[in-house]
Amino acid sequence: MTVRWQAEAIWESVAPVLPGFTVEVLPEVDSTNSELMRRARAGLTDPVLLVAHRQTAGRGRLGRTWSDGAAKDPAEAGLPSLVFSLGLPLAPADWSGLSLAVGLSVVQSLHPDLRLKWPNDVWLQERKLAGILVETAGVGGVRYLVVGVGINIAVPDANGLRTPPAGLCELLAGLDAPALLTRVAEPLVRAILLFEAQGFAALRQAFHERDLLYGRTVECSDGVIGVARGVDASGALLVHTENGLIKITSAEVSVRPASSANRT
Repeated sequence: MTVRWQAEAIWESVAPVLPGFTVEVLPEVDSTNSELMRRARAGLTDPVLLVAHRQTAGRGRLGRTWSDGAAKDPAEAGLPSLVFSLGLPLAPADWSGLSLAVGLSVVQSLHPDLRLKWPNDVWLQERKLAGILVETAGVGGVRYLVVGVGINIAVPDANGLRTPPAGLCELLAGLDAPALLTRVAEPLVRAILLFEAQGFAALRQAFHERDLLYGRTVECSDGVIGVARGVDASGALLVHTENGLIKITSAEVSVRPASSANRT
């Protein structure tokens, strides 16, 4: 049974706010983000939503891999995950907090029980449900944004994963990949355009309401240990340490709860 993507419906909802927008479906690609970055560097900077039945070399933050769990037959129904990338030229006054705005849009489109682990991983309780990768390329004076999103629909095999995985099927039974893409695509475009116009500060309170780490002891990959105290107006993570309150902004810092039971 062929997977029937609702590309025309997505195009009709997005094109009025994003002129030149197209939707493209590929049976297989190494990485949807990699493909759009290659196109951008070749001068192709029109806005596009690229979705793949299967990725052979999916990528996540900090150089990690992303496995979509898809079968090799792209005609097989019931894809276990949704993998797509959105590319568009963007010129915000300040890029700070963009990845948080993207993650916030995804959780708001899905379910009230989902939370965000700074900067943009989507978690269900103590398990990771979705990952987001934000990249940019400079092309002839234009900054081209590529936002990659991978959402588990089925619960993946946990073997080899650093974090226990979750699946959207646990919250929204019967939601397949095409319906899921239709659900998140338009709100994501609108959220990015809103960020371009207003920045992250206007979204700070909404992020706080979904903040998985707030009030928890966290341990950073650079050795910093403290209690997470939310984010500031630029999206920096605030951590109260024995030496006072510090801000964490580097994309190279991985933050994990030191204890799932540790809340203050």
